[in-house]
Amino acid sequence: MIKSMTGFGKSVSQLPTKKITIEIKSLNSKNQDLNARIPSFYREKELELRNLVAQKLQRGKIDFSLYVELNGEETSSSINTDVVKQYMKQLQALTPDAASIELLKIATRLPDALKTERDEIDEEEYQTVLDGLNEALNAIETYRADEGKVLKEDFELRIKNISSNLEEVIKIDPDRMQGVRERLTKAISDLKAEVDENRFEQELTYYLEKYDITEEKVRLSNHLEYFISSLNSEDSNGKKLAFISQEMGREINTIGSKSNYAPMQQIVVRMKDELEKIKEQLLNVL
Repeated sequence: MIKSMTGFGKSVSQLPTKKITIEIKSLNSKNQDLNARIPSFYREKELELRNLVAQKLQRGKIDFSLYVELNGEETSSSINTDVVKQYMKQLQALTPDAASIELLKIATRLPDALKTERDEIDEEEYQTVLDGLNEALNAIETYRADEGKVLKEDFELRIKNISSNLEEVIKIDPDRMQGVRERLTKAISDLKAEVDENRFEQELTYYLEKYDITEEKVRLSNHLEYFISSLNSEDSNGKKLAFISQEMGREINTIGSKSNYAPMQQIVVRMKDELEKIKEQLLNVL
């Protein structure tokens, strides 16, 4: 089952004095690009949290955000009273006529006016964070799976269209080869030259072999079947599907270059168009 790299997950947990919100967003990327926004008092747990996200989501451009909102009963900072008083005393000496409230406004903006108390991380609170992270990860995984179903349906349609076009190629191929033979025979006839029939047949066979696309038709058919089987496999491997699509493109291009026949070249153009749509969508597959 394929999954998209695009997704969004969110969880909100309410504690007596805190509200913890976790948001995870992912977009397509060739590799994993994880950006984490975590409050400073959780920095010691950052590596563990990043690893959990990385292992679950595997690939993509991932934004992981952890927000902690404190209510009025608890704050992480307090006024450094002694420092503020010293600032006000110095300011008062500089401007004796200034109002105390104005001096206080200035003093509280100066360095070290606030002090942040770093308590040990509460294990119960951290478990809430982990539970919220798992909830957000499960939500984004569900989102990715749903997007993957849509992509799968589109891929199946495109592969079906290419298969139908390949059937048309197979159907008109005998007419193409007969046309090539007739053009060569006519060209020799127009020269009004006598030729050795055996040598002509040998050269004609060699020439026709150069334009034979039997091998390409078989390989393209195999690639189409392999793409569908990989699409229905247990894992989601966008890189594998991208490689198969490259091989499909190689065979389609070779058929186009060998065809030398306008009706077949038109079919090849249609196959290329379908394949380009597949390649574009594969950029989103995990």
